[in-house]
Amino acid sequence: MRIAVCLKQVVTREWHVRVNASGTWVRDDEASWGMNEPDGCALETALRLKDAHGGEVVAISAGPARVTQVLREALGRGADRAVHVTGDDLASADAFTVAAALAEAARGVAPDLVLTGLQSDDQGFAQVGGVLAERAGMAHATIIVGVEAGDGHVRVKRELEGGWFQWITLPLPAVLTIQSGIHQLRYATLKGIMAAKKKTIDVVAAPARREGGPGVRVLSVAVPTRAKQIRLIDGSPAEAARELVRALREDARVLGPGDAAGVAAHAREPGA
Repeated sequence: MRIAVCLKQVVTREWHVRVNASGTWVRDDEASWGMNEPDGCALETALRLKDAHGGEVVAISAGPARVTQVLREALGRGADRAVHVTGDDLASADAFTVAAALAEAARGVAPDLVLTGLQSDDQGFAQVGGVLAERAGMAHATIIVGVEAGDGHVRVKRELEGGWFQWITLPLPAVLTIQSGIHQLRYATLKGIMAAKKKTIDVVAAPARREGGPGVRVLSVAVPTRAKQIRLIDGSPAEAARELVRALREDARVLGPGDAAGVAAHAREPGA
């Protein structure tokens, strides 16, 4: 079984995000980058299927030259080879554009199974896997928390709402989007890192954009500002209660006249 795993390089959660000069994305030159966590779960799923059934795992990533970092990491964990779809604008492109680039690369690999993370930690579209399947003409299923490979098919467990799950069987080839936490992730060993240096990363150009340009264009990006403030009220319990009622009624405007009267009466009760 040949399994293609689509990986995205995202800003690490430890890095303090800084917006670029145009205000349309983060500063690439200062950012700390790493593998998207759900994609790491997809890679682990692929490696476990390979351990159980044999075959080949091919890591695919689309973006600028820096994405080779996650491809090398995937090779160090156990992937057999990698494909880099080049394109500086793919790092912040919309889901349709990225999925088209990944689908074209997947065709060159001719996989039996394509795995992606459920969504990315930065944009969170949760659309790339579905669009990729449509572009590649494959069956697909989303929010996968269990995979069992069979002869010409794959049986998967989907997470539904309210604690429910669903088992379905898909014909191969197929595309699956993997939920975070499906497996405990393995890390690249020293032996794996040394072996990764001998493995190949094929470089392919991104396909030409469709007419009309991207379907989604980022107009602006901003770091959230803190709006909430902590206010300490001094005085005796009775004085503090009166000031709290006034602040909730007049400043925050979350209490009406009737509510304020009820709170004030409760505050006057012994032991309140």
